[in-house]
Amino acid sequence: MANSLVVDYLPILIFLGIAIAIAGVMVGASYVVARQNPDSEKVSAYECGFEAFDDARRKFDVRFYLVSILFIIFDLEVAFLFPWAISLGDIGMFGFWSMMVFLGILTIGFIYEWKKGALEWE
Repeated sequence: MANSLVVDYLPILIFLGIAIAIAGVMVGASYVVARQNPDSEKVSAYECGFEAFDDARRKFDVRFYLVSILFIIFDLEVAFLFPWAISLGDIGMFGFWSMMVFLGILTIGFIYEWKKGALEWE
């Protein structure tokens, strides 16, 4: 039984071994072939396009969280359009109008956010 289990998983183990070997060869080749010339600009921390100038534990502005949460919400809601568009032929008019109601509510929410100034970044 144990021998049969090894035989069943042998192709996976061979694949993993080959993948690890190829990855190791590529990483090793990059160190051998490429010039290693790090300078202060290349090894500096990069985030949001500006230098780190303060303590990393300082508080972010609440607007950053608000805009990011709104982006995630609208991005996920728009992701519902892809399966809907693919299955539109199967779900018929009921599915079409259900999505129109959903998009209407989404649009009303977006207009509300816009009027409240939630998308403004001073």
